[in-house]
Amino acid sequence: MRTTSNPQLRIGLAQVNSGTDPAANLRIIKRHVSDAAARGVDVVVFPEAMMCRFGVPLGEIAEPISGDWARAVDEIASEAGVTVVAGMFTPGDGPRVRNTLLITGPETRTHYDKIHLYDAFGYSESDTVSAGDHLVTAKVKGVTIGFATCYDIRFPAMFQELAAAGADLVAVSASWGAGEGKVDQWTLLARARALDSTTFVAACGQADPAVSGEITTGTAPLGVGHSMVCDPSGAVIGQLGSGPDLLVADIDTAAVRRVRDSLPVLRNRRRIDASMIGSAVPS
Repeated sequence: MRTTSNPQLRIGLAQVNSGTDPAANLRIIKRHVSDAAARGVDVVVFPEAMMCRFGVPLGEIAEPISGDWARAVDEIASEAGVTVVAGMFTPGDGPRVRNTLLITGPETRTHYDKIHLYDAFGYSESDTVSAGDHLVTAKVKGVTIGFATCYDIRFPAMFQELAAAGADLVAVSASWGAGEGKVDQWTLLARARALDSTTFVAACGQADPAVSGEITTGTAPLGVGHSMVCDPSGAVIGQLGSGPDLLVADIDTAAVRRVRDSLPVLRNRRRIDASMIGSAVPS
């Protein structure tokens, strides 16, 4: 039962693989939203790049946030009565696109443009993607949710700022790159961001395409699975394996209040800048 002081939310993480056909990807979204709604989910989080997977030219795929693809997701969310979070691509600067999260449902319609671009591990997202420049939160069923995309999870200050802005939960959509140690990094980072922001973190990634028998090449990040929900103490309350699946978890914001009472890192933190760095003076 939800209360005003400690609202609750049921969240679903749809760990799937998108393809290169935006229309086919809409059918994937519709099917998993229907499944999640049947399980009483309020918010369904899909991975980054749900409109079209990475590794193909994105300029010809991108559409405005008011375009046909986004409106189709609006309709899916409206019909199911849930909020949907899904990665898409919108026009950016010049020939580049923006890596955008569409957030749409009965209570909200907004979007977040990925701030931290994945120029790492041999991949250069900034060659084709323009960076966003502002944080986004939205309220669903009385719970304030912050939003982040993939590489953002490596930047703790972003999660602390979202928490300071009122977020009790941060939803992270990702298409995590494969490689040695990368799954361990993904799970460690999700737990760390929950702990150092004292929020729930719901991190939903693309499934590992190899599980479905797909042979992939190149450095484009296509997913490793292992979507998870962490509580504000960094404990894992639900986690998937590598393949396609749906994770459902209940978010009770009373846990946020309890953890922040005992571990007030947001209240105790100090702004650190270069002016505070200096050599020790001998006594």
